[in-house]
Amino acid sequence: MIQQSQERARSIAQGGRCSESGLTLIELIITIAIVAILAAAAVPIAKFQVKRTKERELRRDLWQMRDAIDRYKDAADKSAFQTKVDSYGYPPDLETLVNGVEAQGGKKVKFLRKIPIDPMTGTAEWGLRSNQDDPESDSFGGQNVFDVHSKSYATALDGTKYSSW
Repeated sequence: MIQQSQERARSIAQGGRCSESGLTLIELIITIAIVAILAAAAVPIAKFQVKRTKERELRRDLWQMRDAIDRYKDAADKSAFQTKVDSYGYPPDLETLVNGVEAQGGKKVKFLRKIPIDPMTGTAEWGLRSNQDDPESDSFGGQNVFDVHSKSYATALDGTKYSSW
């Protein structure tokens, strides 16, 4: 042990480097700077990925609800159950698709398992359109549910508004 210390002291005195070397402050700062640059580049990519995932969920949820509305309309057109005259065969609300309707023969027919959560607003409240509503109107007349859309007015990655999907 003493011999190693003496050799180390001689090596340093002669201008040599010690065999035990570590990181210098400059090397450490450069490494931290490189890691910070890489982390800063990854943050926007992660944000886009989260938004893209939410958009995919929104498209899937809208497709499921619109498909349920279409199946309700098809069943109503085939007189599988009674509908209001002014409804044109469309459901009165989304809850009717979940709760179901009494079909002929006493059988209850459901069209949707549950009302999905809008991934953009975080609620189960959706914008509804009736076929009696003005196509440019944002308000729901309440007669029947012809279409459904998100209540979010944020802009999608493709530049459109989620409420227009």
